[in-house]
Amino acid sequence: MFVLLLCGIGAISAAGGGDGSDPVVPEEPAAAVATSPKKAAPKRATPGIGAPVKDGDFQFTVTGMKCGVAKVGNQYFGEKAQGQFCLVSVQVKNVGDEAQTLIDSVQKAFDAKGTEYSVDSGAAIYANEEQQVFFEDVNPGNTVRGKLVFDVPKGTKLTTLELHDSMFSGGVKVALK
Repeated sequence: MFVLLLCGIGAISAAGGGDGSDPVVPEEPAAAVATSPKKAAPKRATPGIGAPVKDGDFQFTVTGMKCGVAKVGNQYFGEKAQGQFCLVSVQVKNVGDEAQTLIDSVQKAFDAKGTEYSVDSGAAIYANEEQQVFFEDVNPGNTVRGKLVFDVPKGTKLTTLELHDSMFSGGVKVALK
């Protein structure tokens, strides 16, 4: 029995438990560790033309786009594009519970390379004619329609629009295909 006890103490010491140190825990072999294949979250498609999207208190619906426009306005007053104008028609509904100002200058457009284009607010005055909707308050439940105007180099194809309810919002993307 004394021999068994000594053998037991020797085994404990060999495992690191008899000398005051932490016991050694054997590692599991790599093959024993179970790994489950992680499923990638399904990639959400960016909503496109005709699909309502929401940012803050505004629900936006892009209803169309026309590029290659050289001039906006009429025969007496207007503005010529440096390159070409892309006119993006939008419908905006206030889904909040108080009036919200619709600002065109916080809206952005992007081409396939990710180049960012800003709105030409001066040209938008002529493109929207008597229907001025930007820099206007939109009351709760009301819907307004207008055109965002981007002056881009000739041949540029806009692929994405980023719409914001204010300069502080995160924005929402819409595919322009």
